[in-house]
Amino acid sequence: MKPKHLDALTFTLYPVIENRMGCKFIWGEVTQLDGPERTATIKPMFQQTEEVIDFDFCIIAAGCNFGPFHKWGESLWFPTIHEKARAEGSWPHLDERFLEGRRRHIMEEYGALSALNDKQASVLVVGAGFIGVEWATELRHFFPKLNLTIIDFLPQCLGPLPASAAAYCNNYMKKNGIAQHYNTKYDAKSPDFWSKIGLPNGVDKEYVCIGVKASNYFMPKETLSEKGPGGGGWILMDMTLAVKNREGKVWSLDEKGYARVYAIGDCNYSCVDEPGKKPDEWPIPPIPKISYPGEEEAVIAVSNIIKIDKLFYQGKRTDAFGTPLAPSTMHWPWGAGMFATSLGPDDACFVAGASWEKNSGIKCLWGQLSAVQKEIIEASKVDECAFGVVGRLIWHFVHHTPLHLWGGGPRFGY
Repeated sequence: MKPKHLDALTFTLYPVIENRMGCKFIWGEVTQLDGPERTATIKPMFQQTEEVIDFDFCIIAAGCNFGPFHKWGESLWFPTIHEKARAEGSWPHLDERFLEGRRRHIMEEYGALSALNDKQASVLVVGAGFIGVEWATELRHFFPKLNLTIIDFLPQCLGPLPASAAAYCNNYMKKNGIAQHYNTKYDAKSPDFWSKIGLPNGVDKEYVCIGVKASNYFMPKETLSEKGPGGGGWILMDMTLAVKNREGKVWSLDEKGYARVYAIGDCNYSCVDEPGKKPDEWPIPPIPKISYPGEEEAVIAVSNIIKIDKLFYQGKRTDAFGTPLAPSTMHWPWGAGMFATSLGPDDACFVAGASWEKNSGIKCLWGQLSAVQKEIIEASKVDECAFGVVGRLIWHFVHHTPLHLWGGGPRFGY
């Protein structure tokens, strides 16, 4: 939509991790992870052969893809970076492992959208969740000549959110001339489908914005779910976020019985199920794949590594206050119920207090104030990720709250 915006969202990892954080950075792709042996097979960026490195602890934070209908989950919302996926992708001429490759892809897509706009083309957005609604409203703002239609199989946009938030976004799209069709199943091969949504001759361009797809190609099958969004393949974890196998056993136990490999964020199963019970009765009900839960899981996983390091290597049994050391467990994080949905650059809708129950939560902020809120969040989070002082000062206590008055976390933090 706005190619120059990429510069505000990105930075080069190497100098941040090596210079600011003081950590070692290996640029390459993990092709195989072995938890019991504590080794990772990697293919370095500028090397033809693979290498094997060992580790004491490992945190998997590999994210996911967003194209559920594509073999490799290919989509515009995530750069194509895996070696096997690049060879079979739709843009093999671009190498999105490099920032310049990603930039050129964005410019390419921008050019295609400009051409569609010039000829007043018809565009269909499939899926009225967060990505679909944000994409449709951004298209309307930056390419106003497009004839836009958005569909979803649910009875409203932003299905899980409260009715007031869905109605606000619905009204925004209606006011801005975006045709909406709900309770509609996507079937591009059916003439009846196209007639139903008022486009009997089809469209010039389709954007599929539904669901997620796992990309844990480096993990053995016994550690991946057989079910789940996009056909499964999500990393299974126990209550401490340690990777487990399909039999429920921790995959990376050391000789003293401590876990050494953890999975956080969008790559994991996002829940801990219990056979015979409904999802809302599971030890951890399904968690949305958004940023807050991933960051919360990262804090817990790092805390557990620190505790196990003290127990295993330092022989300590209690912390400074005499409390026995033991790995912390995950919970459904209260911040997973916060959703900020952009409606173009000048409008937005913010919901807080949502849970795993559908249509829960409260619409707290909307309009230009919510758009400004998203701008502040974006700028400060990018600065925090780049290890900037301002961003870290703003966001540190969001996940390091010393006293929890509500939610499933421990009273005095991790």
